[in-house]
Amino acid sequence: MPRYLVQRNFGRVDDEHMKIRSTRSTELIDNRFTDITWEHSHVVTTPDGDVKTFCIYRSPSESLVHEHAEALGGHTIEVIFEIGGDVDPDDFRKH
Repeated sequence: MPRYLVQRNFGRVDDEHMKIRSTRSTELIDNRFTDITWEHSHVVTTPDGDVKTFCIYRSPSESLVHEHAEALGGHTIEVIFEIGGDVDPDDFRKH
């Protein structure tokens, strides 16, 4: 199944807002978007104070990721990339 990196911008929000959005995202996946798997997310705060996430999803299509985002609300998707593969440092160490 394709995997996607989704860059989202939540704006200037607090931890409680992010907890609510994350809980809602999980509920939507469990109950409505059952073909999507949320693998994990990295959360950052920009120098301007915006909270951004970089989320990894498995989904049959990019359009389904967009549908999930619309149902979630409270953020904008800045970009979605289909992931071509993964590497880590061990892939490049001499054994």
